[in-house]
Amino acid sequence: MRLLWKIFTITAIFSMVFLGFANETPRVLIKTELGDITVDIYEKDAPITAVNFLRYVDNHLFNGATFYRVVKMDNQPNNDVKIEIIQGGLGFGESEQRFPPIEHETTVRTGIRQKDGVISMARNEPGSASSEIFICINDQPELDFGGRRNPDGQGFAAFGKVIEGMEVVRKIQQQPAEGQMLNPKIKIYSITRIE
Repeated sequence: MRLLWKIFTITAIFSMVFLGFANETPRVLIKTELGDITVDIYEKDAPITAVNFLRYVDNHLFNGATFYRVVKMDNQPNNDVKIEIIQGGLGFGESEQRFPPIEHETTVRTGIRQKDGVISMARNEPGSASSEIFICINDQPELDFGGRRNPDGQGFAAFGKVIEGMEVVRKIQQQPAEGQMLNPKIKIYSITRIE
């Protein structure tokens, strides 16, 4: 009986510790018209970028947003450095739903590299990211700090990784597009936190 009690106690302690660690990383579900994408958000590693993204999620501002841009090896003729991503969010136009831009967190600062399935903030210059996101398809080191895709060499702020649904990401990338712009855009029904 004592052995069973010890096993139960050790199992309970292990479960509490494990579940405590498991819940430290927020997880979101991106529901699109082509399927679901589950993403872990690295709030501890990229606190500025992750908190910004989660603020949009918690305020339901991505509900009704779209994936609107796909970059493939064959649709970037003017770029010497080729990348593969899908991009979405509130869009390029003005939006009262958009929060102010955030400080740029480089991949050197966070340690999160632009690998297959990593989610990052789209931007123009450093410090201009707000509501637009992209997901890497295959490893994209040229989007890291020091990479050559952006002339300023600062790279893009990565803040999480797809853990389920990369087949949906790849399916979105293969949809009809005019240049890099999806036609039609792929609807994002919602992005919500999940436990």
